[in-house]
Amino acid sequence: MEFNSQKWLLTVACGAPFLVALDLFVVNVAFDQLAHEFPGADLGTISWTLSAYAIAFAALLIPLGSWSDRVGNRRGFITGVLVFTAGSALAAAAPTLGVLIGARVLQAVGAAALTPASMSLLVTSLPAHRRAAGMRIWAATSGMAAALGPVVGGVLVEISWRMAFVINVPLGIASILLALRVFATDPEAAQRRRAPGPVVRTLLCSVLLATASALAVLYLINGDSWGWGAPTSIVVLVAAVVCAAVFVVVDRRATEALIPRQLFDDRRFTVGAMAMLIFSVAFAAGLLNAILLLQQDWGYSVLLSGLAIAPGPLMVPVVTVLVGRRAAHISPWPLAALGSLIWAAGSIVIGTSTSVVALHDSYAACFLPGWLLGGIGVGLTIPALLAGATQELSSAVAARGSAVVTMGRQFGTTIGTSVLVAVLAGGLARSVSWWIIAAIAGAAALTAYAGVTVTTRDRGPHNAATPVPGNRVDPSIPGAQ
Repeated sequence: MEFNSQKWLLTVACGAPFLVALDLFVVNVAFDQLAHEFPGADLGTISWTLSAYAIAFAALLIPLGSWSDRVGNRRGFITGVLVFTAGSALAAAAPTLGVLIGARVLQAVGAAALTPASMSLLVTSLPAHRRAAGMRIWAATSGMAAALGPVVGGVLVEISWRMAFVINVPLGIASILLALRVFATDPEAAQRRRAPGPVVRTLLCSVLLATASALAVLYLINGDSWGWGAPTSIVVLVAAVVCAAVFVVVDRRATEALIPRQLFDDRRFTVGAMAMLIFSVAFAAGLLNAILLLQQDWGYSVLLSGLAIAPGPLMVPVVTVLVGRRAAHISPWPLAALGSLIWAAGSIVIGTSTSVVALHDSYAACFLPGWLLGGIGVGLTIPALLAGATQELSSAVAARGSAVVTMGRQFGTTIGTSVLVAVLAGGLARSVSWWIIAAIAGAAALTAYAGVTVTTRDRGPHNAATPVPGNRVDPSIPGAQ
């Protein structure tokens, strides 16, 4: 067995993030069993099994991405998988809800380390002309996790909620063993580890950024229940803004910045990160709106709603493979803009059909066509934005750049969920909320299309839209041929 092949590299680099994403969707469906397992806890306390994870993950992405750049992405990835696996084992054996929440935070630490490292490993390990294909496959795994998560979660939770965590342990161990064989060591990382660095300033920047991120996510998660203008909410929001402002001042003066200025000097990275954040708002709001439609309006069970949701996310890997055959000759920016518009069109189809009485409760006529369009849109947009933003990053900043993009997705997801909750709580009809989601996706399309102008100005010999003469497509990369 040839372990240094690009096929195995892709399998390992995409497999661990898939496990992380799958776990998130699996845990979502375990709420009822957790309430029975810990009868003394109210729903708000149980919800911290998700909130604590979201806060820690968002807060630590960039600091741990920076750490991975310094120690080497191979080491960062393996350490992240190890911590995530340990957190999963602790969660599976948790005797109390407090221990479970602590284990979820430990999982988030591992996920925040392995996610940017895995993206960086693809950027730095694959040849330049094949990075876009690798990033599309990496992104497609998120779609597969979204499709399989509710279904797998429903099956596992039928056995026990602890099985949702037990399953991560052998898979995590296998990922570590394969990573040790597949990924080569980075000699430049050894030099960076030995080089002296401003440790105190770096730690200060990490604490400031992590605190600002954690407070911002806390505000978004609890703003609706606290009241967006309540004193507690205002204090949390102001503290987040102050920490962020101090971080910017301190980090800009650092000799080794946590978020290097050169990232945003690359206008392709800036456009990709902004478009990713905006599209993630629309995607998260649409996904939650779909689940609420199925469960609250139509009375679907958790498992049945998971099966009903699955066809949309399953379109993501299908589109990734089909587009991958041509993507080496197509700029990612028009693809991302087109995908955002298709997601908007799918939202409009669902919003329009749910307002028609004759179609209101028909899954096949009312929901499925628009949801399949949405899946096609996601399959075009997210892989294209990831490729456009990260494929030209150097190995010295690849993990931090990947972390910034992933953090944008995380914030976008949290903002989208909060916006939808606020809109529905305000009494707006669900059919109208789909039009709001479509408008946000339209804004993402405009932002993504700005990348066309940026790429035209910055066009280089290895631009993703320009095939490199003489290169051959590696048949070991699915969808790259």
